[in-house]
Amino acid sequence: MLFPLRLFLLCLGLISAGSTLALSDTQIIALAEQQARRLAAQHGGDIRIKAGPVDSSRLPACQQAEAYSLPNSRSLGRTHVGVRCVAGSDWSILVPVQIAILSTYVETLRSLQAGSTVQADDVHLNTGDLGSLPSGTLLRLEDALGKTLRSSLGAGQALRHHQLLATPVIRQGQSVQVVFQGNGFAIRGEGKALNDAAPGDTARARMGTGRTGGRTVAGIAQEDGSILLSN
Repeated sequence: MLFPLRLFLLCLGLISAGSTLALSDTQIIALAEQQARRLAAQHGGDIRIKAGPVDSSRLPACQQAEAYSLPNSRSLGRTHVGVRCVAGSDWSILVPVQIAILSTYVETLRSLQAGSTVQADDVHLNTGDLGSLPSGTLLRLEDALGKTLRSSLGAGQALRHHQLLATPVIRQGQSVQVVFQGNGFAIRGEGKALNDAAPGDTARARMGTGRTGGRTVAGIAQEDGSILLSN
């Protein structure tokens, strides 16, 4: 009866020791890849993650570890993910990660001049890694068609948001609602727009038709085509 008892105690000791084993490189990389995938989830497309290498040979044993994102960490391209021990020891390690997201994006088919309107035969959808494309690259054709270019572009270039003029919601000469908004109240009036304005642009309007031609006010153009004044 003594041998089974010794065997039971030996197994119990192995189980206890196994709960504080050092994490392997593979385990750390797996945690980092999971966190990187969560970071990339905000983007569409085919997400591909490659993490490592790491060297865990000098890390103390750990009962439980977790991955975490660094402040202002990127969700595309080359970045780092942290892995730290939260039970059994106190250490952390940075794991290099490459986040690739294959997706369609808008690309110019030919050279386009500044001030021209983007037409259907000017652009098409190409496929590439968003992490290697410029920030703000358009992913949908409908976001480009009918928009005006701020600057000239060559053929085969990714089209970005800042390269397009926003569509005006206010046109010079049209009647426009002017809203004065204060603490707990709003006053509306009608004026005549003095300039074109897209949402967020400064818009001016002339109010009234007195001897002096009315009073000119300025505010921020809203999505609904009104002008918002604030006190």
